Amino acid sequence: MKIVISTHQGVLYSEEIDYVVIHEQTDGEFTIMHDHIPVVSVMNEGFLKLVKGKDELYVIIISGILEFHDNNVTVIAQEAQAGKTPESTKRHLDEIRKARLEKNRQESSDFTEKEKELRKHISNAKAGQL
Repeated sequence: MKIVISTHQGVLYSEEIDYVVIHEQTDGEFTIMHDHIPVVSVMNEGFLKLVKGKDELYVIIISGILEFHDNNVTVIAQEAQAGKTPESTKRHLDEIRKARLEKNRQESSDFTEKEKELRKHISNAKAGQL
């Protein structure tokens, strides 16, 4: 069966797999295998265990939806990160989120400074005064 995992940044993973285990923090877990009945599942926070032969890959999902139909698994998530273990993958996702928050804080701070500077220049130029 085929799985495609996408975020707003594009396709994270698209491969043939043997089966997928869906582990959702609050609702537990279930497995989807070849020719499973159609399923739609909402994932607030959890992970997917993708199995192909002896290989396993874990994908952390934050705010996503999973659909299975005709041996195709489609996952659309707000955030997702792939790795070799759920723990290491979660740590990496947390690091990415922390860096993104810091960047947003810095950009917000820079914007505030630029706004102050612009107001000062407008005031000094006496723009709009005759």
